[in-house]
Amino acid sequence: MHDSTFSDAMSEVLEIREHYVRDRAVFVAGARMARVLRALGATDEDLEKLKLVSDHLAPDPTLPFRESKNGRFCFDFDRSRAYRLEFQPFALSAEEDFVRHDSGQTRVFEEIGDDLQGNSAFQALLAFKSLIFRGMTTVPRPKLDYDNPSWICTVFNLRTISTPDLVGEPALEGVHSDGVDHTMTTFLGSENMTADSAVTFLHDMREKNATRWNETDPELVVGRHQHRHFLDTLIVVDHERKHSLSPVSAVDERLPATRDMLIFFTRKPVLEGHISYPYDSLRAHDRLPTVIELPAPATERTLVGAGAPAAGGITP
Repeated sequence: MHDSTFSDAMSEVLEIREHYVRDRAVFVAGARMARVLRALGATDEDLEKLKLVSDHLAPDPTLPFRESKNGRFCFDFDRSRAYRLEFQPFALSAEEDFVRHDSGQTRVFEEIGDDLQGNSAFQALLAFKSLIFRGMTTVPRPKLDYDNPSWICTVFNLRTISTPDLVGEPALEGVHSDGVDHTMTTFLGSENMTADSAVTFLHDMREKNATRWNETDPELVVGRHQHRHFLDTLIVVDHERKHSLSPVSAVDERLPATRDMLIFFTRKPVLEGHISYPYDSLRAHDRLPTVIELPAPATERTLVGAGAPAAGGITP
């Protein structure tokens, strides 16, 4: 990567971050994301592989129209790295603005593997997110430890599937928040999905939880976005904007329609009394150890003449 290209990409990151800080949400088109990710070490080969990683997912523990895997990472800014955390079950409660039939349940997802965490484009997505939210001040969530320097990022790789017998709902729960500080959603691809599928609506926090996307108060809708192209990415301050999504519909209703996403939930570690307190370890994963080098904040860089990081910054 030429220094000028990397400098231009970091300038784009700063612009995206300024938009995010100002508006508490930002949508980044896939072509722009691709430029930034390449500057952060993503290779063209791994970008292509990322489009196919959802072909190897497992049945979701509670949703019959979804396939899924997840994995936990720690943003350790003191050491300029992100590392893979050990497996933990997952829980999300109504107290965190998530109202669904499985709210409060302890769910066990199959773990993402080296095909994803070892992908330089995925690593660049983690680095990108770290550059966007680092140093931001947001409305604090109850029972999160804002004195802890670490951040926990739970990554979900999801495929939503609609069939002739089953409607795929990217957000069956209706209007909700994700129980975190910063949510990032990145589109990987789709098959047989109509052009009007899976629209994301952002809502004022006054909107009632669990309201369906098409039954919300129009005056409380504060944004509308749609992931349609590879790497289209939306980032939201999760405790300041609720969101909902419309279903996945099929072009040919005789065949399945699919939508593949990466979801990055990032929050501070929890305090005692939080539903996730028993499942919030900061210990490194023993079977899938991964360390990803994180770039310094763009605001601290000398953009002119800055060098690009090496691709694939994994240390076993």
